[in-house]
Order: sequence, then C-alpha cells, then structure tokens
Amino acid sequence: MTTGTNLLELGRNCWRIERATRATVIIDADDYFNAARAAMLKAKTQILLVGWDFDARILLGSDSENADGGPHELGTFFSWLVKRTPGLQIYILRWDTGAIKTLFHGRTLLHLAKWIKDPRIHLRLDSHHPPAGSHHQKVVVIDDCLAFCGGIDMTIDRWDTCDHADDEPRRKEPDGTPYGPWHDATTMLEGPVARALGDMCRGRWEVSGGGRLEQVHGESGCWPDHVKADFTEAEVGIALTVPEMADQEPMHQIEALYVDLIERAKRWVYAESQYFASRKVAEAVAKRLAEPDGPEFVIVNPTSAQGWLEPVAMDSARARLIEALQERDPHGRLRLYHPYTDLGEPIYVHAKVTVIDDEVLRVGSSNFNNRSLRLDTECDVVIDAARSANADERETIARIRNSLLAEHLNTNCDMVVATLNETGSLIETIERLRGDGRSLRVYEVPEIDAVRAWLADNKVLDPEGPGEMFEALSRRKPLLGRLRSHFRRDDGTISRNSGLVLGRLAVGTALFAVAAIKARKR
Repeated sequence: MTTGTNLLELGRNCWRIERATRATVIIDADDYFNAARAAMLKAKTQILLVGWDFDARILLGSDSENADGGPHELGTFFSWLVKRTPGLQIYILRWDTGAIKTLFHGRTLLHLAKWIKDPRIHLRLDSHHPPAGSHHQKVVVIDDCLAFCGGIDMTIDRWDTCDHADDEPRRKEPDGTPYGPWHDATTMLEGPVARALGDMCRGRWEVSGGGRLEQVHGESGCWPDHVKADFTEAEVGIALTVPEMADQEPMHQIEALYVDLIERAKRWVYAESQYFASRKVAEAVAKRLAEPDGPEFVIVNPTSAQGWLEPVAMDSARARLIEALQERDPHGRLRLYHPYTDLGEPIYVHAKVTVIDDEVLRVGSSNFNNRSLRLDTECDVVIDAARSANADERETIARIRNSLLAEHLNTNCDMVVATLNETGSLIETIERLRGDGRSLRVYEVPEIDAVRAWLADNKVLDPEGPGEMFEALSRRKPLLGRLRSHFRRDDGTISRNSGLVLGRLAVGTALFAVAAIKARKR
C-alpha cells in the first residue's frame, strides 16, 4: 500500500512535482470563465490553450460588455486582446476530430478568417493520437506564471453557476438553444507548476507539428484580483496519460495514481466523474470493499452519459461494474449518487475530482473509464497533504470536499461538517442531508438488454488502449474480469446462440466504426 510521502513517484504515477505559490479549485464554468478572462487580460507574452473542444462563439465573462472594455464573445475577445497587447502571442491547440462539429459554423469561420490574417493568433488541430483516440486535456497557461488545469473546455454547453437554477436564461447555446444544468471543476495554479504545465502544452504543440515554442521568462502577476487562493506554497503533482504510439513512449501515470489513491484511503473516497467504467479502478475498489475496516466510496455521476453512443456502452458498463461491486460489498460501503435541481432535472456531472480522506485532492481531465487511462491524452493535478510542504492543507482539502457536498445537497459546509462529525460516515451524512428537490439521489442498477451487456463486457466503445482498438474481441479481457466468477457462464450462454452472436457482432461493429469517426460530445 502506498503511504505518506511515497504517494507521488516521478515517472510512475506523476510526471512532475512542482511548487504552486498559490492555487485554488474553481467550481463550475461561470467562475472559471470570469477568472480566465481576468487572467488573460494580464498576459504580456504568451497564452497557451490546449483542449478537447474550443468554440469561439461562447461568451467569456458574466457581463455582456465587461468593465475591461473588451468584447464578450471569445473569438472577438482574442482578436481584441492581441491588438490591445503588443507582443502577445496566442496558441490554440484542439482535438482535430471534435473540430468537425464546430469549425463550420458561420461565426466560427469568420473568426478563423480573422485569425488567419493575424500573425499573433495561432490555431492548430491536433491529430497526434491513436485511431479513435482523442486529445482530452483541458489546460490554459498564461505567461508561464499562471495555469488552469481541470475538466472544463472553453466550448458550448459548459457555462453554469453553482446554483444550477432550473430557470437560468443565460444557459443557452450561441444560437439561443437552451441546455440543461452542468457541473464542472478546474484548478488555477500560480508559480513553477504553471511553467511545468506550459512545458506540457508546448510539447503537445510540437508533436502536433506546430514547431518549437519557447518558455516565457520574467512575467508575473497574472493572478486575478477577485479570486481568493485555497492553497499557498503547496507542492503539486502533475500526472499524465499519453497513449502508446509508434513515435512516443506511453505514460500511464493517471492509471497508477488512481490505484494508489484507492489503496491509500483510510476512511473516505469522494469522487466526481463523468463515467464509472474502468476495470482497473473497479478492481482496486473491490479489493478495499472486501476489507472489514476499509474506506467508504461515494461517487457522484450523471444519470446518463451524453450523446447517442456513450449511453450504449458507458452506462451499460457502469451498470455491470456496480452490480459486480455490490456483490463484493458485504459492509455496504459503496454508493453512487446523481445530483438533481429543485424541480428534479438531472444535473450533468462533467467534473473530475477525487478527494481521499482529508489528505489528497486530485482534479483534472481524466474520468473513471478505460479511455482516460490508456487511449486519450489526459492531465491531472494532485495535492497530497502528507508531503511536508503541504502539511497544513488538510483542512483546505476537507473544505473543498464538503463544499461540493453542500452544493449537491443544497445546504452549507457547516451542516455537512456537523453531520459528518456526528456520524463518522460519508454515506450516512449524505443520507441524512439529502431530500426532495435539489439534492443527490441514489443510483439504481437498471435492466440492460443483451446487446448492451455484450458491448459493455467487450469494451467496444471504451477500450483499454490503442492495442485493444483492433484486437479480436475474443482475446480482450472481459470488463468484469476478476470481479465476477460467473461471468464466463454468461459468456458461454451467449456463445451457444450463434444467431445472437452474429447480431451482436454486427451491432458492435457498426457502432465501433461510427465511434471511430464521429466526434463524441464529452
């Protein structure tokens, strides 16, 4: 078991460990967009934006014409910003496949035409990923002195406030189409850790074919004046997923980090994730659930994955894994919850946050699914209070977890703390505080049909790395693997019905082919 200062090991479960002079966790995109705008206004030399998606039509900041005098729309804001700031260069790197959806909107094309004419705004589409893989990191670096790293893309359907109001008129797409409530998270980090994230972004830019970019030296003071820091003088680990390709060494640091965090937990694991479909994570959880005095696990998920492909595979995989884990949970220490609004509308959970006890905080772009651990590129940051430099951060880490619970349960941190102190149980605390309307609801394992079960068990849309994309399905490790001893009996039943097998293969092959070329809404 990984303990104490041994949690972060360079090259195994983290890429770099760097100091943050200040750091904070930002919940939901309203606060993020405001902070990012304020920070970019202070940029002098270089802004790096690396993301899964990027839409020049979104509004950056809460007010239509901000007090800074700049335009509200992101694409126009960038053009205005470089004109206002001599010497400033902006580099935008986004996933190429996902760009198909947004690049051909009329206003986006107009922005692109303006940027092409501007020698100081540079846009590249990142094709450096395995087939059907994606560039999923969400990082912004400003002058190497300030960085944002987490789960929020600067794109449509992301903006919301922590209120997640049912009647929020500002929650709409550029064409006026309303969308549902959205919960998300990122971090803002100042100091040497920002330069390290800048190095990561510049490396991504170079391998995409964009050439070498230089570090920025001598710039400082990018922290937005209105944002209060959660952490000061903290050591921050940066963990990456880099998929295996012919021209690069793979990095599976996030996968190792997840397993180590679960092994490290003593009392509580609190996690928010868009998916719960990773075999490696499920196996690590199952091991701890079997222990008589192991930790509790609380996972906050959306009710269903978005898009038309994800629910087929990701929701089915979640159902199969939770069913199997419940069989390995004799002490009742595992719960999945979904957040809802006052009027009972599901709040989509896109945040990727893990809090271990009152000791470790992880925020990033990776989810509890196979793609995040092996196939896509990901970037997470982690603060471990067991490190001597972070010894005074336990209260801060606990407060961040409690504030998330308070938001979901429509209460305040004081009530969460008081109930947690009384019960000594994360699950019992939630059960006492949740109610009707704005609250958390317990996940219930649904009935899944045979085709969806087959897709989930064979990981057709969530492979464990590039090698599995084209590996014969019969040679893949079953999703439930070592979790259910009777899985092979189910598989045997399937194999006896040749017609059903052919039908499932046809459906699976068709869905796989579409998944490889269609941009998935994440």
